[in-house]
Amino acid sequence: MAILNSIINWVNYKRIYEIDLYREHAREIQEEVLFNLLNEAKSTQWGEKYDYVNIRSWESYKDTVPVSKYETIEPFINRMVQGEKNVLWPGVMKWFAKSSGTTNAKSKFIPVSKESLDNCHFRGGKDVLAIYYRNYPEASLISGKSLTLGGSHQMTNLSNRAYYGDLSAIMIENLPFWTDFHRTPPTDIALIPEFEEKIDRITKTAITENVTSLAGVPSWFLVLLRYILDYTGKSNISEVWPNLELFIHGGIAFDPYREQYKRLIPSPRMKYMETYNASEGFFAIQDDPESSDMLLMIDYGIFYEFIPVNEVYRPNPKTIPLWKAELGVNYAMIISTNGGLWRYMIGDTVIFTSKDPYKLRISGRTKHFINAFGEEVIIDNAERAIKEACSATNSIISDYTAGPIFMSDKQPKGAHQWLIEFDTPPADMGVFTTVLDKKLQELNSDYEAKRHKNATLEMPHVLAVANGTFLQWMRERGKIGGQNKVPRLVNNREFLDGLLRINEELNQNK
Repeated sequence: MAILNSIINWVNYKRIYEIDLYREHAREIQEEVLFNLLNEAKSTQWGEKYDYVNIRSWESYKDTVPVSKYETIEPFINRMVQGEKNVLWPGVMKWFAKSSGTTNAKSKFIPVSKESLDNCHFRGGKDVLAIYYRNYPEASLISGKSLTLGGSHQMTNLSNRAYYGDLSAIMIENLPFWTDFHRTPPTDIALIPEFEEKIDRITKTAITENVTSLAGVPSWFLVLLRYILDYTGKSNISEVWPNLELFIHGGIAFDPYREQYKRLIPSPRMKYMETYNASEGFFAIQDDPESSDMLLMIDYGIFYEFIPVNEVYRPNPKTIPLWKAELGVNYAMIISTNGGLWRYMIGDTVIFTSKDPYKLRISGRTKHFINAFGEEVIIDNAERAIKEACSATNSIISDYTAGPIFMSDKQPKGAHQWLIEFDTPPADMGVFTTVLDKKLQELNSDYEAKRHKNATLEMPHVLAVANGTFLQWMRERGKIGGQNKVPRLVNNREFLDGLLRINEELNQNK
C-alpha cells in the first residue's frame, strides 16, 4: 500500500501544483477561462446573436450578454432537446440533467456537454481524491470500493436523440468501464429509478464488498445506512465496513447531520469532505480538514460572476467578476459554462471567507429565505442557529423546515414556525427554542430588530414532528432520493401546512 500511495501522490503532484497557483493567479485563470468559452461558442446561434467574436474583455461581455435565468434560455434548451445543433454550445447535446426543483414541481433540463463532463464534473471527482491524498498521504481508499448513491435516467418524452436524468446518473452512465472495478453498486442497480427498490438492491450487493468511501447527499445516505443496519442486524456501519474512511458529501449542509453520522460510523479514522457540485457544474471542494470552507475551483471551464443579494431583483443588477468579490458579502452566483450556460443565475448564494485563495461557504438560495416581516433570515443563519441549539441541548435533528406564521385576529404578531424531526429530541424544548432565537438575533440584525421586545415577531414556534414526516412528505411530492432536497426556509405556508397534515396523520396512526 505504501508503494501504491507513493505512485498516487506522484501522479497528483502536478495537479496539486496547479491548484496552488489559484492563490496568485486567480484573475488570469478566470480571464483565460472566459475567452476560451467565448472562442468555443462563437459560431453557435447564441454566440452569433451576442457577437462573441468581437468581445475582448469581461466588461464588454457583461455589457453585451444579459444575465439569464432558466426561463430565459428554456426555448434554446427545448431546441437542443429536439436534436438541433450549435444552439448554446457546439454540436448536438445528448445529455440533460434534470433539476430536482425545490421550489415548485417544474422540471428543468440542464445541458451536459462532453466538455462539462470531462473538464468539470469528472475533473472535480479526480481533484477530490488528489486533495484528500495530499491531506492524508497514508489513506487506503484505493484498496476498496466507493459506494455512490445517485439517481436514475431514462429517455426523454421530447426526443429520441436526448436522454435525461439526475447528474449522478449521467456521470455513472459515462464513466469508463474500468471504474466498475472500483465502485459499487453495478450500473444497473445504481440507476434503478425506484428509491426503495434501489436501497434494497444496494444493500444486498454492497454489504459483502470492502467499501472504503461513500459519496452522496447526507440526508438520503442516512436512509440507506439505517436500512443496512436493519438488514444486517449490526449495531453500527463500522461493523459492516471496517475499512470505511471517507464520506464525500454535498447538496445540503452537513452540520445538521454530523452527530448522526458520528453515531452510525464511530470509527476514529472516519473523515468527511464537502463538495459543492450541481447539475450546472462542479464548483468547490473542502481542501482543509480543519475548516468547512470550500476552495472555489476556477479552472473547470466555468467563469464566475456575482451579484450582491440585495440587488438581485433590481432592474439591471450590477455584477462583479471573481477578482472584485469581497469577504463577508452575501452574493448570488452567476456562471458561464462549458455546458452552454451564459451568465446564468444558478439560484445559490455564497459568502467568501478568503481571497487568498478564494474560499466560500454556501449561504442559501435566492428564493429560500424568510422575509415575511422584513427579517431577511437566510439559510446560513438557520443552519448555524440550529447547530447551536442542538449543541446546547444535546439533541440531534433529522430534518427541518421553517416559515412564517402570519398576523391575524388570533395572531396579533408574526412569528416563525419551525417543524423539526429529531433523531434525539431535546429534554427541554423551551431551552432549544431560546438558544435558537438568541443565535438568530446574534447572526441577523434585521431579525434582532423585529424580535426586540416582541415588536413584530414573537418567539419562534418550534414543533417536533413525528419520525418519518419529512420522508412521507417528499414521497408524496415525488421527490424521493437522488439530489432532491428538503427546502429549509420558505416565505409561505404551503410546505408547512402539508407537513403538519402528515405529522397529524402519523400521530393518529401510532
